[in-house]
Amino acid sequence: MAEGEFHGKTVLITGAAGGLGSVFTALFAGRGASLVLCDRSAEALGNDGWPVHAFDLTDPAAVARAAADILEEHGAPHVVVNNAGWTRAETLKTLTADEIGREIDLNLTGVAAFTSALLPAMKERRAGAVVFVSSVNALIHVGNPAYSAAKAGVNAFSRALAVEGGRYGIRSNVVCPGSVRTRAWAHRLEKDPGVMEHLRRMYPLGRIVEAGEVAEAVAFLASDRASGITGTVLPVDAGLTAGFLPFIDDILGGT
Repeated sequence: MAEGEFHGKTVLITGAAGGLGSVFTALFAGRGASLVLCDRSAEALGNDGWPVHAFDLTDPAAVARAAADILEEHGAPHVVVNNAGWTRAETLKTLTADEIGREIDLNLTGVAAFTSALLPAMKERRAGAVVFVSSVNALIHVGNPAYSAAKAGVNAFSRALAVEGGRYGIRSNVVCPGSVRTRAWAHRLEKDPGVMEHLRRMYPLGRIVEAGEVAEAVAFLASDRASGITGTVLPVDAGLTAGFLPFIDDILGGT
């Protein structure tokens, strides 16, 4: 496939300016896709020649306008990578009503609304792949309770889309990354430069996940190689959700 497996396909990526989003952008571009990049700021997306759409997922009117503009200018995307998301409320004691609403609106409500606005055109074409970037937080509790609830909702929304969209040729899947070393970790590293060493003990592979590993999983689920896969939730987490390694080491005496 000299032209790349996504040649001739339009791939829409939200949160494209972020640590994971920029890696997704490079991977899909390198495999021949025509990209439509979305984030809160057009400036943050740079000037690589791809069309950009800037909007805030917490603003319902902006979400509706952006979806309409995308469909008018580019048609129905072949692939939608719902990557945008954010959290800062790390424990229950830090939560306020406003923070709960903001994190649910950004990570679930806005994502579901944006995807739903694109669906009629994708259904009409009777083909499409949607990949949601969720989190291991949706599967086990490791902090960030409002974000975790929102991401669990994303997993459920994806299953609904897989079941109800399948007859229209639409597949929907979820990737749940574990900790990924991106710019999003900067605030934690500032508070505790040794945090990565603490994390290493939690992961059976002895390390956290690389952004490129998440991108490969997203690309696989978006590709024709995964043509028979829909409604799945795939952890890319260096083994975190498989079990709690420190229990083995500290309580049972290691392996």
